[in-house]
Amino acid sequence: MHALLLVALLGAAAPSAERPIALTGATIVDVSASGTKTADIRDAVVVIRGNEIIAAGPRRKTKIPADARIIRADGAYIVPGLNDVFAGLNSQAQANAYLYMGVTSIVGSDEPGPRGRRGALMMNAAPSPRVRRLGFIHGLKEGAGGEWTERTTAEVGAQIDEVVAEGAKVLLLHYRLTPAHVRLAVARARELGLATIGELGRTTYTEGIELGIDAFVHTRRYSLELASPELRAAVAKEPFGPARTTYYEYLAAIDPDAPVVKAWAARIAGSRVALIPTLAMSWLDLPQHDNPWKEEIAAILDPAGIHLPADRETGAWKQDPGIPAGSSANLFRVEERFARAGARYLAGSGSSAFGTLPGISLHRELSILTGFGLTPRQALAAATSNVGEVFHWPRVGQVRKGFDADLLVLDADPTRDIANLKKIRMVIKDGSIVDREALRKMPAKQ
Repeated sequence: MHALLLVALLGAAAPSAERPIALTGATIVDVSASGTKTADIRDAVVVIRGNEIIAAGPRRKTKIPADARIIRADGAYIVPGLNDVFAGLNSQAQANAYLYMGVTSIVGSDEPGPRGRRGALMMNAAPSPRVRRLGFIHGLKEGAGGEWTERTTAEVGAQIDEVVAEGAKVLLLHYRLTPAHVRLAVARARELGLATIGELGRTTYTEGIELGIDAFVHTRRYSLELASPELRAAVAKEPFGPARTTYYEYLAAIDPDAPVVKAWAARIAGSRVALIPTLAMSWLDLPQHDNPWKEEIAAILDPAGIHLPADRETGAWKQDPGIPAGSSANLFRVEERFARAGARYLAGSGSSAFGTLPGISLHRELSILTGFGLTPRQALAAATSNVGEVFHWPRVGQVRKGFDADLLVLDADPTRDIANLKKIRMVIKDGSIVDREALRKMPAKQ
């Protein structure tokens, strides 16, 4: 089987729009309805022309074009390419790592400068996952003397126009925005077909739900709704000041079964907002964490491009001084209560902040979600179909006609064990078969 596949791959290194590709014999994994349906299609055919899936269904009902390049995938499983919806990319090696691990698309943040945790966003890597730029809308402006003042609503509108002109596809609505600012930003995003992620402060997360934000990011941040009004106000005023540490200490001690947690979990589950926990960024703070550098593709990554990297040899790690060491365990318990209540999820690794590694840590994030009680299929949906649905991207996240030709061909069933997502036989990105072996070669310095 693999010999036949190799021959097919060698003949299909650069598919063209004129000659389609047909994958035959595999099982198409159903990720619709947030992973609650199980209508897998066995002995299936997937036909790709250019960057689009033009047919997908049972072999007996799916016509294969006469000129198609046929790739037998008997016994394999086909899933959409994975989406990391909160990540960075600052080198060719990182781009290689994403693709090697099956991440065909990221929502990328640009964080250059001394405070940036992910570095400047690299848009010209080749090969590369799709990069959808994240635009920060923060509600502040810097004066001539270096002082920061609040933007007017009109100025926030102008800031949105600026980041859209720079290519933003998703807006990150940040701490300093007032409810009036958020209302404007959500309305403008809908007009422009953009998605919105909230990392809020002056606007509460309850208000964020009411105003229609698509998703909230970071368990540590959207759990702020569990704190007292006074503590919330203090954190909103200085998101990185002493109040933040006080809040994190509170979060580390709260009873996960407290009424306030149950109430907030029910509010989240009863809304349309999705959660992006980014708990892979807290994984290294747990005593049972593994060493992410042991993953094969990690060998090409430079620790200098990673914020607070774990020790390459031992996996030992030191937490950010502003976050109490060992405070993450309870954070996982709190998020588990949100999941049990029925929260909807998107997968974001936070790479490469707090020791997370591109591509590798998204798999850790999906594993964490299954630890909260999501089925492997539901966790897979968090990185595939949920992304298209929550962010209103009609071509993203399913193996169906009319969708982007971003696919993974796997050697084992990911609905039985989410770890099977690492058993990748083939990555197809934008209709082209990726040379995974070439990705393991150390890229030139960039």
